[in-house]
Amino acid sequence: MADSEIILRVEDLRTHFGLKSGLLKAVDGVSFTLRAGRTLCIVGESGSGKTVTSLSIMRLIDAPGRIVGGRILYRDQDLTQLSEAELEKIRGDRIAMIFQDPMTALNPAFRVGEQIAEGLLVHQGVDREEARRRTVELMGQVGIPHPEARYADYPHQFSGGMRQRVLIAGAIACSPDLLIADEPTTALDVTIQAQILRLLKDIQRGLESALILVTHDLGVVAAMADEVMVMYAGKVVEYGDVAGIFETPQHPYTKGLLASLVRLDDTPETPLRPIPGAPPDLANLPRGCSFQPRCPVAVDRCLADAPLLRQGVSGHQGGAGQQVACHLVEETAGEPGS
Repeated sequence: MADSEIILRVEDLRTHFGLKSGLLKAVDGVSFTLRAGRTLCIVGESGSGKTVTSLSIMRLIDAPGRIVGGRILYRDQDLTQLSEAELEKIRGDRIAMIFQDPMTALNPAFRVGEQIAEGLLVHQGVDREEARRRTVELMGQVGIPHPEARYADYPHQFSGGMRQRVLIAGAIACSPDLLIADEPTTALDVTIQAQILRLLKDIQRGLESALILVTHDLGVVAAMADEVMVMYAGKVVEYGDVAGIFETPQHPYTKGLLASLVRLDDTPETPLRPIPGAPPDLANLPRGCSFQPRCPVAVDRCLADAPLLRQGVSGHQGGAGQQVACHLVEETAGEPGS
C-alpha cells in the first residue's frame, strides 16, 4: 500500500440533531483527506464535534441525529449512499473503531475472546476453531498476558488498560485500512496511556493503515499526529501538519488551547491560562464567528460574518501553512485555500 494512496476523503460533512430546543449542528461542513500510513488527530473541547465526526464516518449516528449533507468517500465509495447491509461488509472489516470508554464498551455478558472473535467469524469466514486461534494471537499481540487462559474471562475480570487492549484487538482483527480511535486513553493512568499509544503506533505501522485519533490531549497530538484538525462548535477552525500547528498556530482558539498547557518551566505560583468563557450552545450559536464571544482579538466583522476555511499565512519553516477560519488571518493571507 503506497503512502500516497487516499484512504478517506470527507467532503462538507454535516450531521445535525433535531431537538426540542432547536436544530443542533454537531458537525457543520467538515472536510479533510487522509492517506495510507498517516495519522490525523482531531482536537477540541468537549462538544466541538470530534466524536460525532468519527461516528458519522462509521454511520453510527442514532436518532434524532442524522447525516444531512456531504460525502464520506472510502476509496471513492460514498459511505453515505450505502445500505446498512452494504455498510456492514465494510464496518468492522475495512474500517474499524476503538470506542471511548473501555469500562463500558465491552458487553459484560460475553467472554472477551468471543467478542474479539466475532469480527473474524462475520468478515473473514473462518470456523470457530480458527477464530479462537487467531484471537489468542491477537490478544498476545496487544500485550494481554496468558492470552490462552484469558480468552474465556469476562470484561469485569480485566483492568481498564487491559479492556482497552481487548478493544484494540477486536478493532485490528481484520487488518482494517482505516482505524478510528476515540479518546483511547481516557481514564487510564499516564503509564498505561503511553503503552496504549505506543501499541497503536506499532499496529498502524504493521498494517500500513490510516489512523484517526480523537483527543483533547495536546501531548497525545504531539506524539502521534501527522496532521491536526482543530474543531470548534462543529466546524474546522484550523487544519494542517502537526509541526505547523504547534510552531505557528494561527487561529485564536488554537493559540488558546496551546497556551493553556502547563509548561515545564511553570512553578506552583504560575496561574493557569484557560480560554475564557465556555463553548456555545450548538442549538443556539452566536452570529458570525462561533468563537467570537471568547476571542481576545475579535473585531466587528467577526460578530457579523462567519469566516470560511482558507489558506493561512506561511506556516513553519519548510511547511505549506495551515488552513484557518479566521477573518484576521484571512486579511493577511490572501487567496482561499483548497
